[in-house]
Amino acid sequence: MLSRVLLTPTTIRLVHSLICSSSRSFMDLKVLLSSLNDFASLSLAESWDNVGLLVEPSPPHTVNTLFLTNDLTEEVMEEALQKKSDLILSYHPPIFRPLTHITWKTWKERLVIQALENRVGIYSPHTAYDAAPQGVNSWLAKGLGVCTSRPIHPSKAANYPMGGTHRVEFSVNSTQHLDKVISAVKEIANISITSFSTRTDDEEQTRISLNCSQEALLQVMAFLSQNRQFYQKTEILLLEKPPLPQTGMGRLCTLDEPASLATMIERIKRHLKLAHVRLALGVGRTLESPVRVVALCAGSGSTVLQGVEADLYLTGEMSHHHVLDAASQGINVILCEHSNTERGFLSDLRDMLGAHLENKINIILSERDRDPLNVI
Repeated sequence: MLSRVLLTPTTIRLVHSLICSSSRSFMDLKVLLSSLNDFASLSLAESWDNVGLLVEPSPPHTVNTLFLTNDLTEEVMEEALQKKSDLILSYHPPIFRPLTHITWKTWKERLVIQALENRVGIYSPHTAYDAAPQGVNSWLAKGLGVCTSRPIHPSKAANYPMGGTHRVEFSVNSTQHLDKVISAVKEIANISITSFSTRTDDEEQTRISLNCSQEALLQVMAFLSQNRQFYQKTEILLLEKPPLPQTGMGRLCTLDEPASLATMIERIKRHLKLAHVRLALGVGRTLESPVRVVALCAGSGSTVLQGVEADLYLTGEMSHHHVLDAASQGINVILCEHSNTERGFLSDLRDMLGAHLENKINIILSERDRDPLNVI
């Protein structure tokens, strides 16, 4: 007897998912962390932030399933464990301030205990993903319409050029003095000799260029001040870290075509899948006022947006007084609640990480992660 099996679309998707999952390989945790850093370097994060691997199971640890969430709550942790996750990527760091105890008393301590007991790692990129060219703020800008954008506060390269913070240049008149200067410089830590140049006018002179740290600079100047007969024509230059293209906090976006404030509100609500946003009208503005320049910052924008010239500020939250300051200058302010300006990015992140990791592991989104605030 022949039996017929009816395959529904849901069944087909489940079978496809199982086939794809079984065909994926594991990645060693350290290899995966290195790849994640290649995708968006943790050096881009703000100095006050707590990013990277926050909870590490005892090695060796391999990852088959990477679980993405905006906030790691106890409800989300339960979901991650049910889905057999090996590493949780939580955009917001669940451990921000130091924990003095690991007990069952507070929810954050319980997260750490559950992660370790179930051999699940926890990783947070937070502001590194804010600053990245393909990160959260760039995703938020996609909802505005066709525009050009640049970071409000550009990121700088991780290292100073040529390994120092300052450059010292001076001339030495004789070979005897030159040997003594070079010998003394080599005794100073965190310093490098970048160039020599010799020229002869009435007398031979050698121009020395040094790159050094702030501390080394003080030692160099102390040596030179004690041996004034050795040198002349001294210059001290401050070396700045070079900016990174399209990388940094916030975005200043210029629309190709101006749109009314009412139109911008509808675009933003549609992009963030929100029924409501909060609006502060700038002084003298109406819903029909044109918007050409938008300054935005995912999450909390008070500091990043302060003082920026724009027609509209878009962020998750701002302090009451910062909203008043902006409105008094004729700047409209749209607030969407903190994580509503971030969470939608995770869908794009899943696709980008899948391509970056060559689909070697299973990447899933939390279905229980949500903004804690609701409009009722």
